[in-house]
Amino acid sequence: MVPGSARARNSSLNNFINTHHPIEPNPQTLFPIIQAHGRSCPEALAILSPDKKPISYGQLASHLEATALRLSQLGFRRGDRVAVSLPNTPEMATLYLAVSSVCACAPLNPSFLVDDFTASMTDLNAKALVTLRGEQNHSRTAALRSGIPILELDPNPDYAGLFTLISDIAVDTAISEFVPAELDDVALALQTSGTSSRPKIVPMTHRNIYYSLNNNIDIFALTSADRCLNLMPLFHIGGLVAVTLASMAVGASVIYAPGFISYKVMDWLVELSPSWYAATPAVHKAILDQAHLQPEKVKQTHLRCIRSASSPLAPSIIAELEAVFAAHLLETYGMTEASSAVASTRLPPYVRKAGSVGLPPGSSRVCIMDEAGNMLSTNTLGEICIGGENVIAGYENNPVANAASYVNGWLRTGDLGYLDEDGYIFITDRVKEIINRGGEKVSPREVDATLLRHPAVKQAATFAIPHPTLGEDVAAAVVLQAGQTVSMQELRQFAASHLTDYKIPRQIVFLKEIPKNALGKIQRTGLAGKLKAELESLRGREAGQESGPRTESESAIQLIWQEVLNVQVGIHDDFLVLGGDSLRAARILLQINERFDTDLQIGDIFDAPTVASMAAIVQSQMERG
Repeated sequence: MVPGSARARNSSLNNFINTHHPIEPNPQTLFPIIQAHGRSCPEALAILSPDKKPISYGQLASHLEATALRLSQLGFRRGDRVAVSLPNTPEMATLYLAVSSVCACAPLNPSFLVDDFTASMTDLNAKALVTLRGEQNHSRTAALRSGIPILELDPNPDYAGLFTLISDIAVDTAISEFVPAELDDVALALQTSGTSSRPKIVPMTHRNIYYSLNNNIDIFALTSADRCLNLMPLFHIGGLVAVTLASMAVGASVIYAPGFISYKVMDWLVELSPSWYAATPAVHKAILDQAHLQPEKVKQTHLRCIRSASSPLAPSIIAELEAVFAAHLLETYGMTEASSAVASTRLPPYVRKAGSVGLPPGSSRVCIMDEAGNMLSTNTLGEICIGGENVIAGYENNPVANAASYVNGWLRTGDLGYLDEDGYIFITDRVKEIINRGGEKVSPREVDATLLRHPAVKQAATFAIPHPTLGEDVAAAVVLQAGQTVSMQELRQFAASHLTDYKIPRQIVFLKEIPKNALGKIQRTGLAGKLKAELESLRGREAGQESGPRTESESAIQLIWQEVLNVQVGIHDDFLVLGGDSLRAARILLQINERFDTDLQIGDIFDAPTVASMAAIVQSQMERG
């Protein structure tokens, strides 16, 4: 347990901030830092999980050294790429540490479809894929089709983060030690959406990551006494670098939950006693709901701060979280290209300014430029540009993107904003078309291309719409072929067969013509405003079908929907139009399955997006027994 209350710790932060220095000033890879922790504090806890025994830094250092040697014996060297498709488990964290000690790690979203995995592994030039032993998933299918060797990760059943790698690759036992990666080798290769449907490769070196770790240590005032409950995905930069690696750098510990289970989170906060937790806005809202349901457990928590990232958090939610947990909430503005944080609100004595994403941390640099690349003065609106050792030198094998994104050593972020006289950053709009759906980046052109594959669709334009918890959600305007008809639900079901869940348009507006500018080009960033009336009328058209529940199952399911979505629901209302997302879908399905002893899956929300249609599926499963 981290000693002391949140209030007591917060009162001592001023002295800590004034005297604290991040990790050693000489840049290095993370492997020797963890080795040093293993020697100096071998019993200190490194990784915890609610369902397994924790491991210490001594155990972690030994495991990393043994796994790095194993990878070397399997033939992996500096410059190679190993793709990874694993759930959000402690083994994902330790695997990254081991792989990056030898070569480059390329974590992929485990919810990808086969085509997504195939394209990503091809673009990344992956030499192998790591996935769970015995799990038949899309990543395995893609690797087998592409002839990419598979390493199977077999988790230790007792200890968090420990595992065995199993492979058919020949083992060279003559190799008795591995050649460690060096500072300017690529440690982490991620992909980020560009203005086309083909993602850009973001190669982060150990040097980039080292400075990013310092920045995050600076933001959260981390020490070895800290313990973080990580509720962010590890295939994203935030959960991996800002939480996991920054904590490891100072010898702190990290808790990895077996997926986000809302009704268990208060138990984790009490029993595992984290000093901070990290999550996205949608998860924060779910935690707040549980805190109100379990006030007696809130009193037993020991949080000193909370991290929020991926999209803006409503000021009312910030205020409520801080009041409930007596902890400071810090919002982080980050980019994959910056190896995590660009800016963040800060702990006292720093001031929080309304509407600002905060100050650049540590060695990060931020300026405002006009379209020609001229730096602008204080309080002047322009494009936010970033620099510093944490920022990548350029996208991999993409001279066109580099020419468009870099100017005089600065990286254009695609965000419009300004710096005030105290250096605080204010974001006012987005330059780029990419949709930021709760941290998941969606390329509109990729969604357009999928919709256009439907024989009834003539034109399609995908764009962002506001969402109360995700920040932005996906919508599309569609023009149909002459004489063709298709419903919004049918078109979404078609999209679901080709796109990952978060890319599927939540609302689709059918038009005779998509609005264009004077040059005849579609301006996606303005479509939400231009089509406001049409978007608002979607709910009205759905409401025209509304009626009360006709059966006992419809009545029970309607009540569950209304409780989770916190809105009035008619039996023909569409789940996604009502503001539903994957977290709410999981909560709804869990309650329905418990209530009716059924086996509804997350995909059923697309096949049955209304109370009436879901009740029909429930009734069918009950009749089959």
